[in-house]
Amino acid sequence: MDFIKLELEKVKNADKLDGNPSSLIESIKSFLCYIKGEETGADALKERVSPPVAQHYYLPPSSSGPAGNRKAYEAVIFFEDGCEMENIRAFAIIHHLKELTEDFHHTPEDIIDDADSVQAIREKGFTILLRTDRSYRELYDFFTGAAFVTNLELRELTDDQMSEASVPRMTAMQESPIKIPVVQSQEQVDHGQAESRSSHQNIISVDVGKLDKLMDLMGEMVIAEAMVTQNPELKTMQLNSFYKAARQLRKITGEMQDMIMSVRMVPLSASFHKMHRIVRDMSRKLGKEVELILVGEGTEVDKNIIEHISDPLMHLVRNAVDHGIEAPDARAAAGKPPTGQITLEAKNAGSDVLIIVRDDGGGIHKDKILQKAIEHGLINKPADELTDKEIYNLLFMPGFSTNDQVTEFSGRGVGMDVVTKNLEAIGGSVSIDSAEGIGTVTTLKIPLTLAIIDGMNIRVGKAKYTLPTTSIRETFQAKASDLIQDPEGNEMIMVRGKCYPVLRLHEQFAVRADTTDLTKGIMLMIEQDDKCLSLFADELLGQHQVVVKALPSYMKNIRRVEGLAGCTLLGDGSVSLILNIGGLLSA
Repeated sequence: MDFIKLELEKVKNADKLDGNPSSLIESIKSFLCYIKGEETGADALKERVSPPVAQHYYLPPSSSGPAGNRKAYEAVIFFEDGCEMENIRAFAIIHHLKELTEDFHHTPEDIIDDADSVQAIREKGFTILLRTDRSYRELYDFFTGAAFVTNLELRELTDDQMSEASVPRMTAMQESPIKIPVVQSQEQVDHGQAESRSSHQNIISVDVGKLDKLMDLMGEMVIAEAMVTQNPELKTMQLNSFYKAARQLRKITGEMQDMIMSVRMVPLSASFHKMHRIVRDMSRKLGKEVELILVGEGTEVDKNIIEHISDPLMHLVRNAVDHGIEAPDARAAAGKPPTGQITLEAKNAGSDVLIIVRDDGGGIHKDKILQKAIEHGLINKPADELTDKEIYNLLFMPGFSTNDQVTEFSGRGVGMDVVTKNLEAIGGSVSIDSAEGIGTVTTLKIPLTLAIIDGMNIRVGKAKYTLPTTSIRETFQAKASDLIQDPEGNEMIMVRGKCYPVLRLHEQFAVRADTTDLTKGIMLMIEQDDKCLSLFADELLGQHQVVVKALPSYMKNIRRVEGLAGCTLLGDGSVSLILNIGGLLSA
């Protein structure tokens, strides 16, 4: 693939096509001979005779797993006219189908060595009978996602239909060694196509640009609904029937929003599967044996989130292979298997998605991190007072690296701060936990969507701010007896025996507040990744759904902007700045 991509780039740039694929072709041929147990070399490929192989076509109702969860399907796949090498494209589908199920049979059978299989696929399609616990939609997405697939007939079969479709093939093979193609009657063909059309009529492809426009319109509808139902002119009027209709409008608007959100959701599988290449290449170059395990790759997030997590994921996986997994001899000395494991897992957690990168390597050496941090002057208090979590968080400092030598993969000053910056841009966060000699776990916490959030609106003087409600632990009014100062003069508040720092929003954003007395305003306890902070504001305005808009580009270099995640338009037409919780906690 690398060779072909390089040659294509030469074509695009009108460069000379000087690549020589001869050695690559011979290497592939030799490898094919090797995995088939044949003699290596081109001559052996020309003269070899395929050994007789017992054919098995009958797919029992419960060959693996409970029968109730495994359904039977028949898929007939047609490729685009002129795409060529239909047998190779069919082989690629079968290769990836093994990730979904092992119980399948395909026609034509010999799609690699039989030259007639190409013409058979062009005329009759590539037919697959299978049993799996996957849903119809998952199978449909799998087959239609293959390259050059132009038409798919997919239908669910009963056990009787599966037996009728599979048993005769086995019987025919037992009676004669000649491969007999299965030909359906015209009645069966028409019935299958009719079923296919009835099953597929509710599935269409939609341009991504239209979905983005639909999401923008949905956001404008939320704003318009708020402007109508929260109009200040209505506060002094008794309009019972209006408020009843407004509640119904709000209900319908919420349901529409949820539906549009679900349409924009895409699985993380594409981003996860890219990591196989990274692990394979790095392990080969570093002389390590590493196995990548994917869990929950079907977890879905908004398509815009995917674009922001590709780089953090790649960096964390590279870091796990380079720094986490030990060399085979070192693992053997530690009593571990020579092959290290990296697990990439995704799962839902309320309105967030957790992506966990776990390795069974040597763990993080705290002493080495502390030494480097001291050398670079990154610690502002005695080392013995730092908790394990605070030590691990030093890895997120810009330019921090534990490698003394610059290599292809590390030591270049591109540290974990790349991960934190990308995640904070979408309102996410990252945390690390580790045990020396056992392994490291890095957890990314990302929101399901960026477009519309549930927010708490607050007021500081004439300025208005919005916080994600998921980040608010509690709101309360402070008592004078609970307010203290630390030795450095920083304001703190005592809540149920624990001390938390206080951040005055009017000082953070340089605005004039109605009151500076901490006992007269409102306190909001915010929390993220076990970090807590008490925000001081003038007033709570209420909880509403808000549409997140990006800050204009000219604000990117303004001081204090790290505490802001965007802005939104409120029902009265005023602008509210959306607070970046991660930025405030690290300020």
